[in-house]
Amino acid sequence: MEDRFNMTVEQNIFLAKRNVVDYIWKSANLEGIAVTFPETNAIFEGAACPGISVEDTIKINNLKRAWAFLLDTLDRPLDFEYLCRLNMIIGGDGSIYGAGRPRTYDVRITGTKWQPQIPIEYDIRNEMADIFLSGSPAKQAVRLMLWCMRRQIFVDGNKRTAALAANKVMIANGCGIISIPNELIKQFGELLIAYYETGALPQLETFIFENCIDGIAFDENK
Repeated sequence: MEDRFNMTVEQNIFLAKRNVVDYIWKSANLEGIAVTFPETNAIFEGAACPGISVEDTIKINNLKRAWAFLLDTLDRPLDFEYLCRLNMIIGGDGSIYGAGRPRTYDVRITGTKWQPQIPIEYDIRNEMADIFLSGSPAKQAVRLMLWCMRRQIFVDGNKRTAALAANKVMIANGCGIISIPNELIKQFGELLIAYYETGALPQLETFIFENCIDGIAFDENK
């Protein structure tokens, strides 16, 4: 699997800012937040949106803040503390109990009997370090995202945290943006459950490379 896009950091930042509402909308739908693109855009712009609960409005605003934080901190190392900070922003305003802190008790994942281990900081740091030795930046980003989802480091918001962390790697290396299209959420969910249960990466990793990376093939000669 080769990197699909080869942009400068500036070009990738432009792409992220240009389409950030779309990425927030897709991320919200991936987490089961039933919101349309126009509703997401209205909330992003600070407008009241009838029919959308206060809780879901907070979640979308938190994603907006998390994206702003990500784009302001591309030069910071992506480490355990950074993951915790992302989760804290995503779970702000009481959206997630214990946001920003690794969970200390067992959780269950809908759709499978498989249960993730309780995270230990030392192990998380070592596993992250290993991921950053695994091939191209895009491959590192995809593997970081899937590992973070399966590891379930936090009580909630793991998919949102994982996708944002992965996109920090993508943008900092000009590789595009990872975003799950709404029409592929069901297929992605099925592959993710299989990955949870087996730990086998290839099928889901290939699916993401082929279907879930957004970018622009800039032609500097034009």
